[in-house]
Amino acid sequence: MPIPLSILDLAPISAGSTAQQALRNTIDLARHAESWGYHRYWLAEHHFVKVASSSSITLIGLVAANTSRIRVGSAAVQVGHHTSASIVEAFGTIDALYPGRLDLGIGRSGHRRTQFGSEPVRPKGSEPVVASATGRTEIRDGVVVPPPFDPGRIVDRTRFVASLHALQQEGALPLEFPDQVDEIRELLAGTYSTPDGVALQAVPGQGADVDLWVFGSSAGESAEVAGRLGLPFAAAYHTAPGTALDALDAYRAAFRPSERLAEPYVVVSADVVVAETDSRAEYLASTYGHWVYSIRSGAGAAEFQAPDQVQPLTPDQRRLVEDRLTTQFVGSPATVAERLSALRRVTGADELLVTSVTHDHADRLESHRLLAEHWGLRSAERAA
Repeated sequence: MPIPLSILDLAPISAGSTAQQALRNTIDLARHAESWGYHRYWLAEHHFVKVASSSSITLIGLVAANTSRIRVGSAAVQVGHHTSASIVEAFGTIDALYPGRLDLGIGRSGHRRTQFGSEPVRPKGSEPVVASATGRTEIRDGVVVPPPFDPGRIVDRTRFVASLHALQQEGALPLEFPDQVDEIRELLAGTYSTPDGVALQAVPGQGADVDLWVFGSSAGESAEVAGRLGLPFAAAYHTAPGTALDALDAYRAAFRPSERLAEPYVVVSADVVVAETDSRAEYLASTYGHWVYSIRSGAGAAEFQAPDQVQPLTPDQRRLVEDRLTTQFVGSPATVAERLSALRRVTGADELLVTSVTHDHADRLESHRLLAEHWGLRSAERAA
């Protein structure tokens, strides 16, 4: 039997479309994903950009309401932007109505204000400085491992720093990540008390049948926390292909058995575009680099462009996104399945998480349908 496949969705907004339509597309894809046999449907959290998943927990509730069996969750809640209580109460509310189907994935993205400072380095509106990547690209048993991407190559951080300020109350500082993970676990278990000893219960939330996950992209704090607590871990190869394998090594090295897991459990993500032929898939994916460039230039994720509406990337632009282009899995079902199988072998993944972005929703549906069929997922029709 093939290992499970799951879907990561950002609710991308296509050029010429709207956030409202992107949300409808998410619900439609989730329904189809369930019928095609995908194991989970996870939503990403991004803010002030052209994706519609900013209120990811709200969207998780809507997806759960429109499906019946598939697991639904977050990939991941940026805990630095939320209190532990608000996260647990929100997931507890959804679990109360759709019990036993929720995955609470948490990540450190909201804790990065101190890392990037409080002031932009370059004047507003200036062009990013694009330096060449350092290091060599490796091929490990068919898996491309590029040099780690250095965020310092993106010099203009004006929008990023501004968004961090907008997402937190003035003067508020997030807890250290391990402390917030502990708070979330205690609130779910009903063992939480304030620093001065007052016991508090999250209602709903306490006792919710929610699976806790940790997300990470490097051999840092997230991987260590997940391993030490015996939690399942998701490694973001699709956004950090140069460091995701290191994150898995760190997680497994830190792993300690828990009531939840006797052995490490890992999910690895990949960005895919599947079509009937390699050439058709390459055409559909031809504006992916433009989309990634919009993110790395400091402007934030733009609307996803139609292939026939853009000019090719310049050499400088391409250098900034080369690692993401070479690690996107594009092609026919057989081509992509072969590369995913290599990723599973190299990472030892227990499950793979695929995300697919195309300009037309019908093409994104077809990408996931073709992959599910070729991978051998058991559709609802075959199961019946």
